[in-house]
Amino acid sequence: MSHRTHVPSHDRRTLLRGSLAASAALALPVGAAAAPAQALGGRPRAGWGVQTGDVTASSGLVWVRSDRPARMTVETSATESFRRSRSWPGPLLGPGTDFTGTTALRGLPAGEQVHYRVVLSDPDDPRRTGEPVYGTFRTASARRRDGARFLWSGDIAGQGWGINPDLGGYRVYEEMRRLDPDFFLCSGDNIYADGVINPSVTLPDGRVWRNITTPEKSRVAQTLAEFRGNFRYNLLDTHLRRFNAQVPSVVQWDDHEVRNNWYPGQILDDVRYTEKNVDVLAARSTRAFSEYFPIPTLSPRGRGNGRIHRVVRQGPLLDVFVLDMRTFRNANSPGRQPADATGILGAEQLAWLKRELARSRAVWKVIASDMPLGIVVPDGATDFEAVAQGDPGAPLGRELQIAELLRFIKHARITGTLWLTADVHYTSAQHYHPSRAAFKDFAPFWEFVSGPLAAGGFPATGLDATFGPDQVFVKAPARANVSPMESPQYFGEVEIDGGSGELTVRLRAEGDTVLFSKTLQPGRVGQ
Repeated sequence: MSHRTHVPSHDRRTLLRGSLAASAALALPVGAAAAPAQALGGRPRAGWGVQTGDVTASSGLVWVRSDRPARMTVETSATESFRRSRSWPGPLLGPGTDFTGTTALRGLPAGEQVHYRVVLSDPDDPRRTGEPVYGTFRTASARRRDGARFLWSGDIAGQGWGINPDLGGYRVYEEMRRLDPDFFLCSGDNIYADGVINPSVTLPDGRVWRNITTPEKSRVAQTLAEFRGNFRYNLLDTHLRRFNAQVPSVVQWDDHEVRNNWYPGQILDDVRYTEKNVDVLAARSTRAFSEYFPIPTLSPRGRGNGRIHRVVRQGPLLDVFVLDMRTFRNANSPGRQPADATGILGAEQLAWLKRELARSRAVWKVIASDMPLGIVVPDGATDFEAVAQGDPGAPLGRELQIAELLRFIKHARITGTLWLTADVHYTSAQHYHPSRAAFKDFAPFWEFVSGPLAAGGFPATGLDATFGPDQVFVKAPARANVSPMESPQYFGEVEIDGGSGELTVRLRAEGDTVLFSKTLQPGRVGQ
C-alpha cells in the first residue's frame, strides 16, 4: 500500500533521550504528592513522560505531568533539530489537576511527522526550566492515497497482574511501538481501580509472578487521590512511556475505571468499599481520567463538553466513533424488557451516533465500542453486563437500542461500518448477517475483539443469535484468569490501503504473531 514513511530508528534519538530522562525522574517516591517548588528545590521535572491524544490532520493534544507547580510550554518542529520551531503556551500545572496539563495544538500540517518537546518552567521565574521531554507523532493525512494504519486493544493491570520487573514490564507496548502505527485506540479498562496489585502471586505451576506495587494499588480506589494513583501506576512502565512518546492515543473507558460491572445509580454491596454510592466513585474517576488522558471533550478545566463519546476524524479514509457504554446505561438486569428507551447508550448518545454516522463522508467508519454486541457477558447469576442476554429470539432489553441503530445504518445507506472492542480478555472475529438472525432488518457487518494488553486471560463465552453472529475465529485460554506469563497478550491492527480502499484487520498475539487476518472491500454490503 501507499503509506507515509515511518520514522526510522536513527530519527528517534530525541525521543529516546526524553524517555531516559523520564526513567531517571521516577526515582522520586511513587505516588507522593507534588510539593511547593521552594520545598523541593531545583527545577520542575516531567518524570511521567509525555503523551498525545486525538491527533487529526490539523490538531492534537499534548499531555505532561510535573513534580511541582510549573508552567507548561510545547515546542513543535518538522525536524528533531528544532532549528525552526513553534511555541505553544500551555496551562499552569498545579494541585487542582494533580500537576497534569494538556496543551492543544492547532493548524498543524496534514500527513506530516511532528517533533515536539515539553518544557516546564518555574511559575515565579520563567528562566528556571526543567529538562525538556521529547516526543513525536504523525498527523492524519488529507490525501486518500497515503492510507492509514492503527492498533487497538484494552484491559491493563487487571486481575492482579501488574508491572512485573522480572519480565521487563509491559513488553507488549514495545512490540506495538515498533509497528509504528498512526495511532492507538484503547477500548477501555485503562486501569483496574477495583483490582489490588499484590507484591507477588504464585502461579498454578509453582512459579511466582512479582509486581511493582504502590500504596494506591494496595486497595480498591475510592478517593480522588487513589484514582489518580491508579492512572499513575501504568506510567511507571518504561515501555508504556516510550510508546506514549511516539504513538498518539484515542482513549475510551469501561467499567474498571470505576468498579467491575458498574452502572449509574448503583449502590454497592461490597465490604471493601466504605463509599457505597457508585455515582460518587464515578465522578472521582472521571476527574482523574480527564487529568491523565488528553481528550478534547473531557477537560479537567471545563473547556470540553464533559463527555467521553466523540468522533476522531482521520482524513478521507477513516472516522473513529468513540462510544461510552458506561455513563448513560440503565441498570444491569436479565434484559428481557420489551421496551427500553435508555439501553446501553442512552437516548441522547444514540441520536448523536446516528447523526454523526449520517454526516460522515469517510470510506470507513470504525465504531469503537467498549463492549461487544453478540458475546454474552454475564453479571452474576441472572443479570447481563453487555448487550446480549442469551435469548436468541427477537430483540429485548438493550438489544432493542442496537437493533434501532443497525436498522438506521441500513436504511440511511451508511456503508463501511466496522465494530472494534475489547473487554472479554480474549480475541475473536464475528460476522453478523440477517440470514442467521432473529432480527433481520440490518446490513451485514463485522465485529473484531482484542485484548487484554496486561491482564488475565479468560475463556470464550457464548454468542447470542439475535443479530446472527458467526464466530469465524477465536483464541482464548481454557481457564479463567490466566496470567500474562502463561498466555500471550492480544492486540489488533487495522490497515487501510490508500489505492484500493481495502481494509485489513489482523488479530495479533504478543510475540509478533498474526493469528487471523480479514480484508474487507470499501462500500460493499454483505461481505
